[in-house]
Amino acid sequence: MTHSRTTPAARTDSTQGTHDDQDRGNAPAQDAQDHAHTGSRAAEDTHSTHSTHGTHTGQSPSGTAPTSSLDDVRRHLTAHLDPAALTWLEHALDEAAAHPGVHGPISVWELRLAEAGRRCGAVYADAARVLILDAARAGTDALTRVYFQGTADERRAVLHALHHLVSGPGALPLVEDALRTNDTRLLTAAVGPYAARHLDPHDWRHAVLKCLFTGVPVDHVADLPRRARGDGELARMLGDYATERTAAGRTVPRTCTASWT
Repeated sequence: MTHSRTTPAARTDSTQGTHDDQDRGNAPAQDAQDHAHTGSRAAEDTHSTHSTHGTHTGQSPSGTAPTSSLDDVRRHLTAHLDPAALTWLEHALDEAAAHPGVHGPISVWELRLAEAGRRCGAVYADAARVLILDAARAGTDALTRVYFQGTADERRAVLHALHHLVSGPGALPLVEDALRTNDTRLLTAAVGPYAARHLDPHDWRHAVLKCLFTGVPVDHVADLPRRARGDGELARMLGDYATERTAAGRTVPRTCTASWT
């Protein structure tokens, strides 16, 4: 891939748009535009689930490790996307880099997020979206806008991008929102490195329990051994969960008896 823009590990959002962008959506004309855009995004994502690139696994972008650098993600896509998809992605990244931040009701790079499923296929769409968000220098405000206006696929990409793009806890409301859902793919993305870094102990413990209750493998919980080690309250919660499972004649996940608790 010829796109060689440097990607810092984390950014603040001092130059990004504000929530006033959402206020502009109250006008009737904007409602119609947003409705049309949402429909377009939904169509893109529906198409992407039938892509010949394969089916989505709910793992981190393009199957790379949750802590993979953006350079690693880019190299992975360069090696695996077909020429047409790679050309589209290069153009989308250049376009986002040339017009970063939030511009009016819908920025051009937001439209490219909606196209990523169809252009790159479901397997690689998460990774492509994360790179586009990075190229657009999306900070907390922009990511919040994409998250709440986007489809579930776009929300998942935002969650995957948080630890790359947001240095502080300002985007925690997005993680907290995802943790309130029962969408296992959103939950998987929500318990990544950003949550491990910024969720307070109480909310983090409940995130671990939420994974157990919904069937999300706790292997997806970033930094689990370190945060769980010596956490007596988590050990108690896991013990209660194990007792309930045993009483119901159900199997107990190994997590509930792991030595690091």
